[in-house]
Amino acid sequence: MEGELLIAFDSTQQALRAEMLLEYAEIEIDIFPTPKEITAGCAMSIAFGRSELGPVCTIIKEQTIEIRGIYGRAGEDGGYALIVEQEELK
Repeated sequence: MEGELLIAFDSTQQALRAEMLLEYAEIEIDIFPTPKEITAGCAMSIAFGRSELGPVCTIIKEQTIEIRGIYGRAGEDGGYALIVEQEELK
């Protein structure tokens, strides 16, 4: 997935709920383990294309999905940086 972003969660229940809602909205997603550099309460993250950021944020906000944050690649080192916090989606 080009320009990949990922959503990290504090609970598996919220991750599964987000997965269902995003798939229902026909947003292409991938499920994979949360990278170790992202501290989260859930071991599952959802990846999606950067071009889908607007629709993803809308779904998270309208459906009150609790997330740790949305992260993107941070430079050439391959790490992740927080780009959207839960508070921004309330």
